[in-house]
Amino acid sequence: MEITGRVVANANVKKTNNEKEVVNFSIAINRRYTSNGEQVEDTTYVDCSYWRTTKVAPYITKGVIVQLSGHMSASAWLDKDGNLRAGLNFHVNELTLLTASAKSNESKPSASSSTSRRSNNANKGLEPSKQFN
Repeated sequence: MEITGRVVANANVKKTNNEKEVVNFSIAINRRYTSNGEQVEDTTYVDCSYWRTTKVAPYITKGVIVQLSGHMSASAWLDKDGNLRAGLNFHVNELTLLTASAKSNESKPSASSSTSRRSNNANKGLEPSKQFN
């Protein structure tokens, strides 16, 4: 299954009890439709887990659009107040950054010629996608 969404907060790396590391982040998936002649926007938030490498974590920053391939699971639990909660978790097998992250912009050398500056401004924020598998 593939999903595409916008990262809602910077990714974080956590260690499990058995010392494995996982990159956790959440994405928002927007859906627009018309109901009774009125435009409606519905947003679904999905928690994501990426186990393959933690090197991707600095690139998964708030606002970045990602395309993910993997599988979905649902879970239910009781919160600290005893209320029943439920959530979706997407277990990521493949991750592609569709927009530039702040981290990738930091590592780019700045352009010095006027023609380079012109082309950089025309495509500001665009670069080939980064794929992490």
